[in-house]
Amino acid sequence: MNQPRKASAGFTLIELMIVVAVIGILAAIAYPAYNRFVENSRMATAQGDLMELAQFMERQYSVNNRYNSNVSDAGDLPFQASPRDGGTTVYTFSFQAGPDANSFTLQAAPAGPQTGHRCGTLTLDNTGVRGAAETDCWN
Repeated sequence: MNQPRKASAGFTLIELMIVVAVIGILAAIAYPAYNRFVENSRMATAQGDLMELAQFMERQYSVNNRYNSNVSDAGDLPFQASPRDGGTTVYTFSFQAGPDANSFTLQAAPAGPQTGHRCGTLTLDNTGVRGAAETDCWN
């Protein structure tokens, strides 16, 4: 006489391996995309900081009729690193005086976890010209 089969209450090994494989594939796609997003958001913050430093330099020019009268190096800038609220530094800012008192270049050099970013060092000068290792970094 045949006895009825008892229904299985768990997962088979094959089903479990399929779930693990799907999770692995999703993680392999999502993690690099997340890292790119974080790096780009750090870069956007540094770009905003460079713009703020350029405004600081314009205020120096308004008061002193020259850019570099009170700024001799990055230590004279209102802040030298990004993020400004502490934590791991991802960009350091530097000031480079131009050939005369009426020009300057500000630089944001990647540091720490941002070092390998595709845009490299970001620059902004007194005429508003923006620079980076790739052309689409300031878009």
